[in-house]
Amino acid sequence: MNDHIKALFIQAGGSVEEENGNLWTYSDDLDPELFAQLVVRECIDKITTYDLVPGHSAKWEDIYDIHARLLQDLGEELKEHFGVTK
Repeated sequence: MNDHIKALFIQAGGSVEEENGNLWTYSDDLDPELFAQLVVRECIDKITTYDLVPGHSAKWEDIYDIHARLLQDLGEELKEHFGVTK
């Protein structure tokens, strides 16, 4: 299991034991909706902070700004679509 996914799973109340590979142990405290929202938030953060043109020059400024705004809008649409409030 990816360490980052494992951290989100634990943050949502799950517990993980690793034996002979990866074994997920679900606890009574696991909130599956919170886990899903944490994953969606991570995706939105990656999308909305993605550097479209690393080291872009001034001539790319307008294009860069347009794309950055579009990615921000996409992040907001994803939040609304999945019901993520934060």
